[in-house]
Amino acid sequence: MLNMVFEKNLSRTMGVHLSSGVTMSRLFSPLTIRSTTFSNRAWISPMCQYSAIDGVVGQWHLVHLGGFAIGGAGLVMAEATAVTPEGRISIGCPGLWNDEQVDAWRTVTDFVHSQGTKVGVQLAHAGRKASTMLPWSDHPMAGLDEGGWETVGPSAIPFPGYPTPRALTLDECLELPRQFAEAALRAIDAGFDVLEIHAAHGYLLHEFLSPLSNHRDDAYGGSFENRSRLLVAVAVAVRAVCGETPLFVRISATDWSEGGWGIDEAVQLAVLLREVGVDLIDTSSGGNVPASIPVGPGYQVPFAQRIGEESGIATSAVGMITSGEQAEAIMDDQHVVAVMVARAAMRNPHWPLQAAHELGDAVEWRPQLERGRWAPKG
Repeated sequence: MLNMVFEKNLSRTMGVHLSSGVTMSRLFSPLTIRSTTFSNRAWISPMCQYSAIDGVVGQWHLVHLGGFAIGGAGLVMAEATAVTPEGRISIGCPGLWNDEQVDAWRTVTDFVHSQGTKVGVQLAHAGRKASTMLPWSDHPMAGLDEGGWETVGPSAIPFPGYPTPRALTLDECLELPRQFAEAALRAIDAGFDVLEIHAAHGYLLHEFLSPLSNHRDDAYGGSFENRSRLLVAVAVAVRAVCGETPLFVRISATDWSEGGWGIDEAVQLAVLLREVGVDLIDTSSGGNVPASIPVGPGYQVPFAQRIGEESGIATSAVGMITSGEQAEAIMDDQHVVAVMVARAAMRNPHWPLQAAHELGDAVEWRPQLERGRWAPKG
């Protein structure tokens, strides 16, 4: 009964229509959010590649993201893409603050669309965790002479091992929603079907949410309402310009640290975001402070389930999801409408096709790959 009520609630309030009475598994049933229909719920999570030049993507991103489209995913989510130059995680991260970047991304989205797959982008500002070198460099932080910059955050509190950021002024806080909205417009122009606001993993919007990184005493600090103010304002600004484009928000459901951001406030936040037009909470965790995290198969799934059940918003689950059977079981209670797969897809870009085989679903393969299809089970 609870599942039926939740499904009706999603359809009524957020335009998420859950398939029922079909022979396909739930994982490979279509999902409609607003006016966008995804062919299945096996989605590719955003994964940083550190391979852009001055924020401009190139051949690596075309092959990286295009490979997932060939591999049968219902949605391919591009990595954290900065809304300003200073919002990049590293000197090699992509952006959407100028037209050259739009044109480069359009080459990628055109190919993904040619394979019948939807493509999204994660709009981001790295905050105090910005201005790094590439992960394989011989030192972590980029100096000014290496293309680095002064980092910013809600407060002058560094992430351990990083430089102390400059606290954003009130005027700068008020400017951020406009910067996200402008990047959202560029993303739509570039051909993206889904927009995701990145408010997880210790980057700027998460830094504002957590009392461990936000010690402000103005309208953006202190109470839950104040700490969530900036993210809600960003969501309002992006929704105002993106029309019927599905809008997701990735959050960390917990800091995994005493006195930090936690699941109770994450549920409250999900309600606020649903009320301003967010369609789905992409539910991750951690990243804001060093913490002992009990990583294991599906370890973040309970957060997605609780947020969906208590807030009435659709959620996706991510984290150590490695098989079709596991993904199918995650969605059985209908509080999670899709799964985001990352490391398993890095190992096998055709993971959705393998998952469909495991579940006995007959899904479409690209004709160039047909000779690789597994024989039907049984």
